[in-house]
Amino acid sequence: MPSTPQARSLETRQSVLEPVLSEAGGWIAQDPERLERVLAAGIHSLITVPLRARGTTLGVVSFYRSLQPASFEDDDLSLAQELAGRAAICIDNARRYTREHNTALALQRSLLPRGRPEQSAVEVAYRYLPAQAGVGGDWFDVIPLSGARVALVVGDVVGHGLHAAATMGRLRTAVHNFCSLDLSPDDLLTHLDDLVGRLDRGEGWAAEGTPDSGIVGATCLFAVYDPVSRRCTLTRAGHPLPALVTPDGTVEFLDLPSCPPLGLGGLPFETVERELAEGSQLVLYTDGLVEDRHRDIDAGLDRLRTVLAHADRPPEETCEAVLDALLPARPGDDVALLVARTHTLGADHVAQWDLPSDPAVVSRSRAAVTERLAAWGLDELAFTTELIASELVTNAIRHATGPVQLRLLRDRALICEVSDGSGTSPRLRRARSTDEGGRGLFLVAQLTERWGTRYTPNGKIIWTEQPLP
Repeated sequence: MPSTPQARSLETRQSVLEPVLSEAGGWIAQDPERLERVLAAGIHSLITVPLRARGTTLGVVSFYRSLQPASFEDDDLSLAQELAGRAAICIDNARRYTREHNTALALQRSLLPRGRPEQSAVEVAYRYLPAQAGVGGDWFDVIPLSGARVALVVGDVVGHGLHAAATMGRLRTAVHNFCSLDLSPDDLLTHLDDLVGRLDRGEGWAAEGTPDSGIVGATCLFAVYDPVSRRCTLTRAGHPLPALVTPDGTVEFLDLPSCPPLGLGGLPFETVERELAEGSQLVLYTDGLVEDRHRDIDAGLDRLRTVLAHADRPPEETCEAVLDALLPARPGDDVALLVARTHTLGADHVAQWDLPSDPAVVSRSRAAVTERLAAWGLDELAFTTELIASELVTNAIRHATGPVQLRLLRDRALICEVSDGSGTSPRLRRARSTDEGGRGLFLVAQLTERWGTRYTPNGKIIWTEQPLP
């Protein structure tokens, strides 16, 4: 209402003192009925003060006097202005914090996985719960790898807010890129450790030379599961130990070497390899699940062990049971939880041949591939797969050393792998019109959906993937 004291305070950004409210002509003219009710209640004096903080008017506060007969004076006006000024700062701080919290939460949720990737090695369920006080840098991931394998990742960036969420996004993207290179788990964490160290050195100063208080630090647990061999390779960087639930309900916290968090550098990361029975559950989590200010981490781990001792539960129910049992109503730290139940790629989905280093074996390998695809009902892929296997086996015999092995996997795609004892990786190039060779790998790349190289302790594997009909 334009003529009321409150409206004048908002318009002029100045306090208004009405020592005798019955004589406030502007208010009487605007709303006489309301003023009559106010006066009938014994209210006789009014102060209005605009709520201003950091150059912004947030509203207006009104002080009324009814019990004391004396009217408001200049001293009362000064006190009211002081109270309003402090209240405005508090309100603006809360508004800014809420906006930053919502922004950080939206950023983090946009950076976390959406849906489940296509893979058949594990059945997964996951949960992410932000902290009540502020968004942190916890993340998880399920990344399909070559050879029907899958990577399981859980990490935790130190700190809260936008800085932690943005750093989490960087590290998660880096893990995806390193996985595309088929790095071993310990090599991957070594590269990630180097990245965190470079982030520390590169972000030590903020804009305009102001020191940046957000030093990057993170923990990470990385596991690779192979459904053909049923072997799981794990390594960690300062992260809590994963839990393994066997099919008979036994719960074990896997004893992984204690390596430092990411960003410290200087020490190698060690791996542990375990063979997992089909139907085992791997449980990866961040420390917010088992540790808080009111509970020691050992008590949290004991509680987690008790809750997990139900092997017949599917991963989704395991997630719900764990969160219900361990998390308070208002968690002080964010929590990432990843539960993966292992599957096995049976022998009827795997074909493998050991080949001598003899060019005559190429024709026999083509015949073996055709025969196996016919048994799998994949005759329409026989011609293409013949060409792929023939080219890869020929290259291995001609350019590599050591034993040569050909393997076919029927999974969500048809996978063809040729391994040898050489550490030299082939390179895709464009052959010139005068070249007699150099077109084989280009042909393989055109005939397949994906292809690549991964290294083993004894050499390398060239792999390809073709979509099933």
